[in-house]
Amino acid sequence: MISLPIRNASGEQVGTYEFDPSELAPSINKQLLHDVVVMYEASRRVGTVKTKSRGEVRGSTRKLYRQKGTGRARAGARRTPIRRGGGHTFAKRPKDWGYRLPKKAVRLATRMALLSKFLDNEVTLIDQVVLDEPKTKLVASMLKALGLDSETCLLSLERHDPIVWKSSRNIPLLDVLPASDLNAHILLRQKRLLLTTAALDQLRGKAAPAEEVTAEAPASEAGSGESQADEAAEGVVESEPDAGEQPNEPVAESPQQEDASEEAEAAGQPDPAAEQKGGDETSEP
Repeated sequence: MISLPIRNASGEQVGTYEFDPSELAPSINKQLLHDVVVMYEASRRVGTVKTKSRGEVRGSTRKLYRQKGTGRARAGARRTPIRRGGGHTFAKRPKDWGYRLPKKAVRLATRMALLSKFLDNEVTLIDQVVLDEPKTKLVASMLKALGLDSETCLLSLERHDPIVWKSSRNIPLLDVLPASDLNAHILLRQKRLLLTTAALDQLRGKAAPAEEVTAEAPASEAGSGESQADEAAEGVVESEPDAGEQPNEPVAESPQQEDASEEAEAAGQPDPAAEQKGGDETSEP
């Protein structure tokens, strides 16, 4: 459990603030902090460099003199890199050195840097910072009363306050940022951290894991789901024949089939229509 005194603008203690350090970060990973700080430094690097290659310098591409017969070493154009005034062999080009680490790693590094400030006793809590008008003298006197005027300091508020920012921008060792804009680089760059209690409450809320919220379904949707389940439990509804469908009726024999059956009866042979009908009946399962 971390316990810190709460002071006012005059440096007097007005209360105590306690919280569990695990709310900020489970532990401190120095390698992760190093990687994130290098990422921020690389993103700040200015890559506006440019030199000319042999194809960009001024000069002719004509061969200086003939290949043979002069007794001198063979030579080509005067813009080659080996000659004075020629282009660079590997000319520099503008380059963006920035890159990004995973968002979760960057956010965890910010919470680790904040926790390291508390563990190193480099955090000063103040109840509030309220200024009626932009005046640098008020902020300077507050820092002197808190003992933060001789070291680099970072003042973090709950939200952006233009009056506080205008009053602090002329102090060379002081930076002002809202709690939502803190990162590992600015936290580790400044030696001391001046936090308001409201800003610390906000940081603790952002660092703590968010609770899972389960939204209940509306009553109408629940009722429709129950009705569908009841229909599924009752079974499949028997399908009725359509109005266009007709029941099976016996097919009438054609005149040719009647003549063939009469001739077979006169000759004493079996009826071919009856044989065909019997064959169809036997073929059915």
